[in-house]
Parts: sequence; structure tokens; C-alpha cells
Amino acid sequence: MSHDRRMFRQDSSWMICYCPSVLSSLEMNLAVRCHLRDTEESSLEIKGMSKPSESTRLFRKGEGSRKQLTLQLMMAVGTAVIGSLQFGYNTGVINAPQKIIEGFYNETWYSRYSEYMSSSTLTTLWSVSVAIFSVGGIFGSFSVGLFVNRFGRRNSMLMANILAFIAAAFMGFSKLAESWEMLIIGRFIVGLYSGLSTGFVPMYVGEIAPTSLRGALGTLHQLGIVVGILMAQIFGIKQIMGNSTMWPFLLGFTFIPALLQCALLPFCPESPRYLLINQNEEAKAKSVLKMLRGTEDVGADMQEMREESRQMMREKTVTIPELFRSSLYRQPIFIAIMLQLSQQFSGINAVFYYSTGIFEKAGVSEPVYATIGAGAVNTAFTVVSLFIVERAGRRSLHLIGLMGMAVSSVLMTIAMALLTKVDWMSYVSIVAIFSFVAFFEIGPGPIPWFIVAELFSQGPRPSAIAVAGFSNWFANFLVGMCFQYVEELTGPYVFIIFTVLLLLFFVFTYFKVPETKGRTFEEISASFRTGADKYTRDDLNTMGADSQL
Repeated sequence: MSHDRRMFRQDSSWMICYCPSVLSSLEMNLAVRCHLRDTEESSLEIKGMSKPSESTRLFRKGEGSRKQLTLQLMMAVGTAVIGSLQFGYNTGVINAPQKIIEGFYNETWYSRYSEYMSSSTLTTLWSVSVAIFSVGGIFGSFSVGLFVNRFGRRNSMLMANILAFIAAAFMGFSKLAESWEMLIIGRFIVGLYSGLSTGFVPMYVGEIAPTSLRGALGTLHQLGIVVGILMAQIFGIKQIMGNSTMWPFLLGFTFIPALLQCALLPFCPESPRYLLINQNEEAKAKSVLKMLRGTEDVGADMQEMREESRQMMREKTVTIPELFRSSLYRQPIFIAIMLQLSQQFSGINAVFYYSTGIFEKAGVSEPVYATIGAGAVNTAFTVVSLFIVERAGRRSLHLIGLMGMAVSSVLMTIAMALLTKVDWMSYVSIVAIFSFVAFFEIGPGPIPWFIVAELFSQGPRPSAIAVAGFSNWFANFLVGMCFQYVEELTGPYVFIIFTVLLLLFFVFTYFKVPETKGRTFEEISASFRTGADKYTRDDLNTMGADSQL
């Protein structure tokens, strides 16, 4: 209804100015629409569903004016997603120089013990080097709530950069110190930083973004991740920093984005939701909103936050155990966890952690460049998702992405199995990997990160993001630690496992995940309060899932 009225204002303004007779007919049309809306709201009330609140009506009334993307909003979001870039960079940076770093491990081992490592020891040590990043992420993600409620969203991001500086020093000086232990410790510390960032960034962006842009701006977190991965792949080329001389600088590069974020964050505002709901500083919150929205008319936002604050005051503090004990939160936290698992158990990190080796087995003469190509596809389709997420909806894109990845995974398995028998199957495997990555970025890549913040109100949101982040990082750790061993056992059929998981996640999303597009935080949380076991057809979007939850 708000969309119709907005189009009415935009498309009809010239007629109002030049044709008074048209004005009365247009006013009558608008009156009829308002009557239909009121009738619809009354029918919702009769059916037992929540009637739109006063803040929701204000939101719909002012939605068009609040959609403006201001310079201050862009700066705040852009500065925040530097943390996302760090996460992506450190996910992908370890891939390209694998052989060189393994050589460093061997030489260091020989200088200490006068013998080289066994192949099994080297494999284990390398797997630890990859997976320890996720262990740090697990601890970091679980600590999100300790920071954001005490220090605020912006200050928490600022403080976390201390970890990035320490990690850069450990990894950058590991070769000089002839210590592979320093490299592994550095990977753990930068994992801590990344785990915190995966909680801080989506929370901050979701709380400063207007509802009409929340999905698009939330996707920027994933865009930052994939740009970081692509940067790591490019810098990891042998001619740049992926060589025996420059690899310490490749790993220590994380110092530069951290420095940039520290310089920019003091000029970014604190989350207005944190200021009003957590700190009860209404004047500051209103001032920040005016700056972010570029308008004096922020009454709808303020009213929505006041209502959420009143609802939060009626609830006790929500701890992590309470999320699972309370019937009010059990369902959304289960959805949040499953969405995070659908991202990691899709197999995407198996592709990026070991992409060079996969391309080598596929017979690609320059596997590093093929990996960079996959990173470019990754970035391009994240941009596509950025522009369509508010139009297509979160749930629809997630379903399309999961099914597309499942088909690509089957194609990849066939290509790898027939590689020795059919020469051109190497090209099929590349196409399969590229399509796998593309479908990931359409849905399972960006959607789980910001939809968690949408499913919960201000009170339980930090705890929920901590649990969801823990689930994501733990799954990340399992894939990073186990994929190499599973691949040795199953050979070219390893991605069949991911295919089965993708299909299971598709079924879960189809029947259980509601649509959050265009809905305020209050509306989304109210849908769980007013009927913990029911959703409307609109809640589940337009793809036929109208089942009872």
C-alpha cells in the first residue's frame, strides 16, 4: 500500500499542478485505497493477527522520504564493512601461498630437529593453520554481547582493531623469528577479530539503515567479505606477494585496513537504536537520525524505537540460555542457526580454502588465475544481490541460491569423476565452480548475516547474533579442518555430501523461513509474539510455502 501511495505522489504531481479536475479524481482514488487498507487491517485483527501499530503507520506514511541514501550513511556503512573486508581477506589469504608456507614450515622444522616433517605432520599442521582462524572466530563471535552492550556498536568496532594490529605483527614477523607457531597464533588472533566483526558489522549496519534499504545495505557486509577474498587472491599471485620473499607482508597486510578503520570510525555516529533503547539518550538518538536520514522528519523512526524500547522494558534481560528456553525466541533462534549452517555447510569455504588444489586436479595449467576468476565472479554476483534483495526478498533469493548450488555441485562431481576420461571436463569443472560461487552470492552468502539482526528486537539481538555467529564459525572450522581428509577418502565425490546438505537446507527454508523484506524490527518480532506457531502466506513470501510452523 505504501508503494502505491508513493507512486501516486511521484507519477501524478504534474497532473495536480496543471489539471484541477484530475485532482479530485485522484483524491477519490487515494481515499478508496485508504479505505481498502483500513478494511484489510480490520480483517487482520479479526483473524487474530497483529494490527499495524502507530509506528508502522508512520513508517508507511514517510517511507518514500526515508529511502534517501545520504553521504553520512554511506560513510558509516562503508567504514563498518572494512571489518568485513578483513574477514574475507584472512579467509582467502592462506590459499595461494600454501606451497611456500609449507616450505617455510619444513625448513623451520629442519633447522630445529635436523630432519624434515613427515607428509602427515605437514598436512595436519597446515590444516591447523587454516582452521585455527575459525577457532578464533568462534571465541570472537561468542564475545560480541560483552562489547556491544557495554561500549556501543561503534566503539566496539574501534576497540577490536587492537587485535588486528597484534595479529599483523605475529604473522608478519613469523618468518624473521623462524617460528611457524607465531603464524598460527597470529591466525588465531585475527580470527578473534573477524569473529567480533561478523557480529559488530551486521548489527551496526542493520540499526543505522532505514527499513527500505536495510537488505541492500546489509548485503554490503558480504560484499566486503568477497572483496577481501578477491584482494587476497590477487595479492597472493607469485609476481606480487605470493612468493618466498613477500609472503610475510601478504599476511601482515591486515594492518593497513585496521589503521584506515581506526582513522574513520571517530567520524561515524553511534547506532541511534543503541543510544535510545540501551542508553536512553533520546536527544542524541534523534540528532544522529537526522544526520543519517538527511531530513528533520524522523518521527516515524523515533516512534518505532520508543515502542521497541517499551517492549524491551517489559521483558527481562535476554541471555543466551533464555533464547532456547523461551518459546518466544526458540523459533527465530533455530531459524537463525539453520541459516548460518546453510551458508557454511553449502561447501563454499571448501571451494575457497582448497580452490587452487581443486583447479590443479581439474587439469588447469594456471590454477591461481582460475581461483582469482572465481573470486571475481563471487564479487560480481554479490553486487547483483545488492540490487535485487529488496525487490525479490530474502527468502526467495536464499531458495534460488541453495538450489543453484546443489545443481552446480552435482555438475562439479560429474566433471571431477570423468576428468581422466574426457579432456574437456576440466572446463566443465571450472564452469561448475563459477556457477557454484555465483549462486552462493545470490542467497546463502549475504542473507544469513543480516537476517539474524532482523529476526530479533533490540533486547535479544546481541545474544542471538552471538549464537548465530558461533554456529557459523564452528561450521567453518569443521569444514576447514575436515575437508582435506574427507576429500582423500571420497575423491571426486566429496561434493555429493554438500549436495545432500544443500537440498535439506532448501526444504527447511521453503517451509520454515519467513520473509522479512520491508518489515520493521517491531513487525518481525511481533509476528513471533502474536502467533509463535503461525505465519501468513505473505510472511512466507510468494513461493507457495504456506505451511504451519
